[in-house]
Amino acid sequence: MAENISITFFHHGSRHTLDFPPHSTITDLADQISSSLSIPQANQKLMITPRIGLLKYPFPDSLLPLSSLREKKIVLLAPLPSELSSLSEASRASKPRQRSSAVKSATPARHRDWRKAQDEATRTFGTIVPLPYLPNPEKSRRFLERLRDDAGIKASMQKHKFSVGVLTEMNPAEHTTHQSRTLGLNRNQGQVIELRLRTDAYDGYRDYKVIRKTLCHELAHNVFGEHDRNFWDLTTAIEKEVEENDWRAGGHALTKQEFYNPDDSGVEGEHMDGGGWTGGEFVLGGSSTFAQGASVQTPGRRELMAHAAEERMKKQRDTSRGAGA
Repeated sequence: MAENISITFFHHGSRHTLDFPPHSTITDLADQISSSLSIPQANQKLMITPRIGLLKYPFPDSLLPLSSLREKKIVLLAPLPSELSSLSEASRASKPRQRSSAVKSATPARHRDWRKAQDEATRTFGTIVPLPYLPNPEKSRRFLERLRDDAGIKASMQKHKFSVGVLTEMNPAEHTTHQSRTLGLNRNQGQVIELRLRTDAYDGYRDYKVIRKTLCHELAHNVFGEHDRNFWDLTTAIEKEVEENDWRAGGHALTKQEFYNPDDSGVEGEHMDGGGWTGGEFVLGGSSTFAQGASVQTPGRRELMAHAAEERMKKQRDTSRGAGA
């Protein structure tokens, strides 16, 4: 008789293990999470690594066997039951009271652009993930949410039909060398975007507009991986759209200068990234953490070698153009 399958996953820093019959599927996992943690399937997102990526219920492959996930690392990205309860209560409280029959009910608007409303709900960042092992993660969450809700960013993502799975912050120590500091990374054309929010000394946050400009750069990697002319044209267009549609002239007001670093010029010794990573995986178990006990692995040796080769070829082309000029 086959043994039961034990599946371990992480949720808000807590480790959970559930047992299943041998032939159970990922749908059974969602059902068990719903019954044991009181999190409805519709609110569940599973970050499974390596390779599989971010899955949202209903799953593309609802019959994916749990036996294939036994050696995977799984993070459940979903609100806590208490948060869901608070949202439900707020929703009920916001509903208008029943009107008296003597008062004529309002006539609903004839035309409602439901397609536009649906696009606005999907053309955004699916999940906001600060790094919980760095100081003040909630402040980082507010910074990321400010970027997500920026009027200019929302308008540009809507226009280009951009959807990003995870928007998270970058640990400065992991992306700093003597020569440069990386400001952002785009993994797998929008699966995950990392942004360098903090100063190198971890004593504050970088200038909002510098970070927003980095985000424009990384959004362009949803379409183009290499830094070619097509990429730069798209980046310039996104930056212009963000500026034109930012009715607050700079995103959100910097209340008490909470996210402003006056010593951060955002230019010298820095570069946006090394190009969009299309082969690299945002893998749990490496250096940047999603939740306690689950972290994100940086690109592997093969990817780094390929990236270095691309950079050498680019430098050779630039040298050839300079010699022929």
